[in-house]
Amino acid sequence: MSKKRVILIVVANPAVSTTTGWPVGFWASELIHPYDAFVRQGYEVTIASPKSGKVELDAYSDPRDSSGYSKDDTLSLEYLNKPEFVKLLANTTNVGDLRVQDFDAIIVIGGQSPMFTFKDAVALQAQFTDFFKAGKISAALCHGTSLLLYLKNTDGTPFVKGRKITGFANSEEDFADKAVGRKLMPFRIEDEAKKLGAQFITAPAFQPHAIRDDNLITGQQQHSGAEVARLVIGALEETRTQQLL
Repeated sequence: MSKKRVILIVVANPAVSTTTGWPVGFWASELIHPYDAFVRQGYEVTIASPKSGKVELDAYSDPRDSSGYSKDDTLSLEYLNKPEFVKLLANTTNVGDLRVQDFDAIIVIGGQSPMFTFKDAVALQAQFTDFFKAGKISAALCHGTSLLLYLKNTDGTPFVKGRKITGFANSEEDFADKAVGRKLMPFRIEDEAKKLGAQFITAPAFQPHAIRDDNLITGQQQHSGAEVARLVIGALEETRTQQLL
């Protein structure tokens, strides 16, 4: 019998936005939609964070929020009403305490917090780099792709240089800033990635979009979680098939 696949999903810890002063966290659908896909596939999933402990949703990502922004996200609502799932969010493991060899893939999800916290998340940066160097599937989604901007290759060059990636696009930042009436993010992933030499590939704003470049998988925004999961599952099953040949 084949060994069960084990997936590590990393979510950002709660923080305070330096641009708005608002509390920020992770985006519900970016965790829950891939989580659901992996569980349905029969995979084991561990949820971790850079600092461990309780993690918090970005308010707009909560289907129960009075804004109604994510009211149609019925899958996230289903999971947020499961006590056993909510318990996982109350006490996450520190990502730096985990071993790369115990997992088959890592997925770093977004929300607003990564834009303010991942620069200093040294242990997460090291873990993601180690996963990638080990040839394991290494994925990031939406603002979680900001992590890639801080990584270096062994020769000191930017990790993203020459690589095909996507992430929260300028078109989507424009929409978000206009909707709120102010600048939300301290920088823009698309601009910074291009400065570092990445081939930044986007779809129209808020359309599901994910791409794979070797063992690196990236998703554009909060509607791309299922696409990221599909590519991760495809890559892992591809590897399983090769192992059986």
